[in-house]
Amino acid sequence: MADRFVLDAYAVLALLGNEAGADEVTAIVSAQQNEVLMSAINVGEVHYILSRRAGPDRARRAEDAVYGHPRVRVAEATRDRIRAAAELKAAGGLSLADAFAASLAQEHDAVLVTGDPEFKPLESRGLHVQWLTPGA
Repeated sequence: MADRFVLDAYAVLALLGNEAGADEVTAIVSAQQNEVLMSAINVGEVHYILSRRAGPDRARRAEDAVYGHPRVRVAEATRDRIRAAAELKAAGGLSLADAFAASLAQEHDAVLVTGDPEFKPLESRGLHVQWLTPGA
């Protein structure tokens, strides 16, 4: 049985920038037995962050890399996914983009890969998180 993982923007930005946690994300994405997903909303989050940091050309290249990656499946924002994310957001403590990552992980009984402490409260509500190691 495959292990399932959901990448949030933090994980992808770490990977793209070769920052702390990049090796962990690479290992997850490279393992053939893993199913790796990312919400289209979080791809948009990566895009706007990189647009601000490095300009629109870099942001588009990163977006293309995620959509074109053979091991990452981008999950579109369907009506059911929008509703699930909105309900998590309404419960408080998350940005809307983070709510999409968390709800996708819940939908697929997957492990959310992140270093964003905003997800900590959701662990007590059953969200499985693989925390990226700072300085790794």
